[in-house]
Amino acid sequence: MQVRPAVIEDARRVAEVHVWSWQTGYHGLLPQPFLDELRPSQRVPRWTRIIQQDAWPRQGTLVAEDVGEVVGFANFCPTRDDDHDYVEVGEITSIYVLPAAWRCGVGRQLMTAAMLALRSADFASATLWVLEGNVRAIRFYERLGWQPDGTVKDDAIGGIEIRELRYRWEFS
Repeated sequence: MQVRPAVIEDARRVAEVHVWSWQTGYHGLLPQPFLDELRPSQRVPRWTRIIQQDAWPRQGTLVAEDVGEVVGFANFCPTRDDDHDYVEVGEITSIYVLPAAWRCGVGRQLMTAAMLALRSADFASATLWVLEGNVRAIRFYERLGWQPDGTVKDDAIGGIEIRELRYRWEFS
C-alpha cells in the first residue's frame, strides 16, 4: 500500500472510488434511486479540477494505491466554515475507500497522511463533516481520536433533508 499525492491521471479512478463508496456506504442513509443514478463520469470533471487546484501542503488530494490501483482517497484544504479562521483550521473534505478495501487500514493510512500534511501547513486544528447516522464513519473517526464539537448543519442530498455533524481534531 502506498499513499501519494494525486495527479490528474487519477481523477477518473478517484471519481469511481467516490461513487462506489457512496453507493455502498450511504445505502439506507440516502435515497436508493439517487445512489443508483450516480455515475463516476459525472464526477470526473470535478475531481480533475480539484486535483489541478492542489496547493501543498495546505490543500491537496491523496490517493492510496494497492498494486498500482487507486483504492481510496482523501481531500483536505483550509476550512470552508465561516465560524473558523481558514489560516488556523484545516478541513478533511472527503475520505473514501473502495468497499472491498474497508477495514484493511487504507482509511487510517489516508487519514494519517492527510493529518501530517495539515500539521506541516501549520494548522492548529482540523475539522470534518459526517452524515448523521453514518455509524461506520463516526466510529472510524472516533477511533482515530476525532471528537464531535457540537456543530451541526442541515442540507439536502438526493431530495431529502440531511444533517451533518462536525468533528474536530486539535494538533498539540
